[in-house]
Amino acid sequence: MRSYKLGEADRIAVLLTPGRGKVRAVAKGVRKAKSRLGGRVEPLNHVELLVWEGRELDVVRQAELLEAWYELHTNLGYLSQAMAMAEAAEQVAQEGEPSEGLYSMLVRALRTVFERPGPLVVASFYWKLLALDGARPLLERCAGCGASAPPASLVAFDIVEGGALCRACRRGDAVSAAALELTGWILGGKLSRALEVPESAATAEVSRLATVSLEKHLDKRLRTAHALT
Repeated sequence: MRSYKLGEADRIAVLLTPGRGKVRAVAKGVRKAKSRLGGRVEPLNHVELLVWEGRELDVVRQAELLEAWYELHTNLGYLSQAMAMAEAAEQVAQEGEPSEGLYSMLVRALRTVFERPGPLVVASFYWKLLALDGARPLLERCAGCGASAPPASLVAFDIVEGGALCRACRRGDAVSAAALELTGWILGGKLSRALEVPESAATAEVSRLATVSLEKHLDKRLRTAHALT
């Protein structure tokens, strides 16, 4: 998901794995020109690793590329989106806890960036991430009073309150019926349809709400998400 320098020639890689969740491992000598690991243990690469488990940090012994995703590294727009999703995944992942669902979701999302580019790729990942982390928003009725209401009667949104809110319960961010409908597509089994929607005021609103909601849930600012705006 990311890496940073260690000493003169090494790097610490922050990895997302299906069986052990978030793992921090040292790639020794990776910054040397002749390193066999060079170019493989890099952010956004899909790799298979042989890792020695250490007390504090693991050590990468071997690395094989499964998918290099060159498009993500050569297109600035794709790279920004991919890094925004990787940062969010890192915040949700826990060390030592299996995360097969998160791992699979991130791999699919990174492929989607260049296979099906569109304005809602990152926002869709954020909403799905919230749902995976137990914070799926309520969109069909007011999250405050529980009253059933048509989408036009739900005028605000607050992830802390649990989702969409009616006029009587309104707090948080104003939300349009179009944005609620798109978010419902993303979370309700119509993701492919949502990804085909062209850029508009509604897609911008969905993206902004997704970022705000995930930041509230994590209680942390997502640095790379704001680089997209």
